[in-house]
Amino acid sequence: MFNYRTSTSYRIFTLANYLFLTVLALSCVLPLIHVLMVSFSSAQAVAAGRVGLWPIDFTWASYESVFAKKAYLLAFLVSLKRIALGVPINMLLAVTLAYALSKESRQFRFRTFYAWLFVATILFEGGLVPYYIIVKQTGLINSLWALVIPNALNVFNVILLLNFFRSLPKELEESATIDGANHWTVLWRIFVPISLPGLATILLFTIISHWNSWFDGLIFMNNPDGYPLQTYLQTHVIQKNANISEMSEEELRQYFRINERTARAAQIFVAALPILLIYPFLQKYFMKGIVLGSVKE
Repeated sequence: MFNYRTSTSYRIFTLANYLFLTVLALSCVLPLIHVLMVSFSSAQAVAAGRVGLWPIDFTWASYESVFAKKAYLLAFLVSLKRIALGVPINMLLAVTLAYALSKESRQFRFRTFYAWLFVATILFEGGLVPYYIIVKQTGLINSLWALVIPNALNVFNVILLLNFFRSLPKELEESATIDGANHWTVLWRIFVPISLPGLATILLFTIISHWNSWFDGLIFMNNPDGYPLQTYLQTHVIQKNANISEMSEEELRQYFRINERTARAAQIFVAALPILLIYPFLQKYFMKGIVLGSVKE
């Protein structure tokens, strides 16, 4: 019997796939490694362009400078508060809405109408000006809620979780209903515990979305002390260029000790570190959640 896995064409195709994925992975990982090595290198080595994938004249000076900056630590704290407040709200709304929309039309009469209503928000939007006006008129400007409430519901996550719920055996809900369980009991005691892959997937999406968001902090925060970390990086690290003529003597000594590039590298890597630490714990659920959530019965 012919086995296609032993054929020459299949082996060539497999080898080409591995080569392509290896190149793709390296293109993602190597820039991050380079940033890390720059942050650990001396200012002179970085200025001379000698740093590649290994630190030159290893030093912790850049990280000492990062954690000595009050504004950076304050922005880091704002991002942590945003996640602590925003992620539970996002997850609660996504879970409850996905459960309701996963019901059949005979159980939820206006299911199709509401489903298309939420899908329409993905296809059409009012624009930036109405978005800003609504946030301003509701009194959220310059508060942490401005970073949480406007993004409280992610329709893409709802659709992903909706399809995951619809893939679960209907017999589980029917059995619980016969035993007297209501919808809240079915949701929290049956659907949620067996939906960890789907929940972990949208949890990861939600955390990354809140952590990487910077534009809302820029337009909704009038005081830089309220900037989340990514907004701080955008305004103080990426766009800001050092003006030596305006520096004090102490700032000059610090500048020539670490220089602009090493300081930026350290701040960028510290900002990426929380996501790098969280992802391994959710990765085992991630692919399974994406695959199962994309299949609709």
